Amino acid sequence: MSDEVLELSATQMDALKEIGNVGAGNSATALSQIIDRKIEMNVPEVSIVPLGDVPDLVGGPDAMVVGVFLRVYGEAPGNILFLLPKESAFYLVDTLMGKSHGDTKNLDFMDESALMEIGNILAGAYLNALFNFTKLTLLPSIPALAVDMAGAILSVVLVQLGQMGDHALVIETEFLAEEDGIRGHFFLVPDPGSLDTILSAVGVE
Repeated sequence: MSDEVLELSATQMDALKEIGNVGAGNSATALSQIIDRKIEMNVPEVSIVPLGDVPDLVGGPDAMVVGVFLRVYGEAPGNILFLLPKESAFYLVDTLMGKSHGDTKNLDFMDESALMEIGNILAGAYLNALFNFTKLTLLPSIPALAVDMAGAILSVVLVQLGQMGDHALVIETEFLAEEDGIRGHFFLVPDPGSLDTILSAVGVE
């Protein structure tokens, strides 16, 4: 990714934030329908950070997290990573599976499938929002899931990314389930040139 990414204008950042807001709204609607419960999501911050700093955003490299990773194919390819603190992931699984909160202590196959589907929904909603703004066709891959320390998950993802991007466009999404907060982080890492393609498509050079 070029150094110009670090110097995005306020107008460009606003455009990306608006896309993220629409994607979050789409995701909240879909998630609410799945669990038949009111889920609110917002996008409090959009920023661009070095990939090496990403673990710090989720509590540090030693923080135990659940990560869902997807590759994005199409006219503006890139990568999507959804990270939840382990406690938030367990809470979300309890909500999804109709369990009492605190029941989930470890993730079984069904729990992991449910979380991967949430990653699918978030990615699909975000990419749909991106399409509505840009008319760029973007398709997510089948998600992969890992439960590990944030630093370990990020290191594996970074190896997979290779040299495709050295900075992440970070959209920090907050989940609110009725009175209880489930906090997650949603990351987009565009391939070189993809961010320029997106911004050009929305008319923000």
